[in-house]
Amino acid sequence: MQEITLNAPSAAAKIFVGDDALEKRLPALTTGQKNFVLTDSNVYELYPDLFKKYFDGTEIFVLPAGEENKSFPSLYAILSKMAETGLLRTSRLFAVGGGVIGDIGGLAAALYMRGISCVQIPTTLLAQVDSSVGGKTAVDLGGVKNIVGAFYQPREVLVAPSFLKTLPAREIKCGVGEIVKYAALNGEIFELLENNGDKLDDLAFLTDLIVACIEHKARVVEADEKETGERRSLNVGHTTGHAVELAYGFSHGESVLYGMLLETATAIEKGACEREYGERLLSIVKRALELAPVSTPDFSEIADCAKLAKSDKKNTDENTVKTAVAKRKNEWTIMALPFEEYAEALQKAARERM
Repeated sequence: MQEITLNAPSAAAKIFVGDDALEKRLPALTTGQKNFVLTDSNVYELYPDLFKKYFDGTEIFVLPAGEENKSFPSLYAILSKMAETGLLRTSRLFAVGGGVIGDIGGLAAALYMRGISCVQIPTTLLAQVDSSVGGKTAVDLGGVKNIVGAFYQPREVLVAPSFLKTLPAREIKCGVGEIVKYAALNGEIFELLENNGDKLDDLAFLTDLIVACIEHKARVVEADEKETGERRSLNVGHTTGHAVELAYGFSHGESVLYGMLLETATAIEKGACEREYGERLLSIVKRALELAPVSTPDFSEIADCAKLAKSDKKNTDENTVKTAVAKRKNEWTIMALPFEEYAEALQKAARERM
């Protein structure tokens, strides 16, 4: 079991990575206070023994699986059950699941009695490599992802790679989308992916990548917890990716890959990304998109999809779209384009790069 400490300004979080993380940490974490478990219907069905072993007798709220349930009605139902259960400020919420459960569970913990202890137990590759770490919590509203939320650090994050054995190939691909994001920002991860693209279904290799990505994110969050500077780098591929996700219904990770492809191609064209590095990054992105292949969406109407990027949280002007892009190895920048120029650039990138 590997231990990573994230010393954010608001609170410290411990991240433990290893298949023995649950066994070594949960007995102590579940003792001494009233607990509440949030999970989804898929995880609850897949891991009944886990819930019986560690949470027998604990109130377990099972949310129907799916991004559409990361909503205000779901949040209200969770908070209502927490109050009905009689949780106190000393209580602890355990979020057991993927990104949806981690996001809404973390927000519920942040809101209840102005904040109770939260432990994240991510069960998907995307959640293990990215969303469970760093304290971003949120729900969706009005068709916009994560527009209402809070920064709230979990007490601990327990990452057990063995959960990945039950994931379908497209869920692995979804997590790889976030790993490629880190490759765009971190030269060591870049080299690992460029030289080992055939190992993306190897659990030992994925575990090494999980640790590397968490270590990178921990250092970024320590420097910029509230996303006013360096943490914006972690949005590589996400501005356009969120628009693709909303418009075409692809998973978050797949959408981020498409977002990275379109934004990197545009950055090369606009001189915001060094061409040689950008082309190498595009090769990594395209290789990741070949995992668990699905029909490529029709991006001929990408200009209409681009309108969704206007509502991205990173924009400060409704007529300008800001995207975080890799400039060269270990260096990133913000590319700001007037909306019409951004939409035209996406059309060109879709036409020439897909």
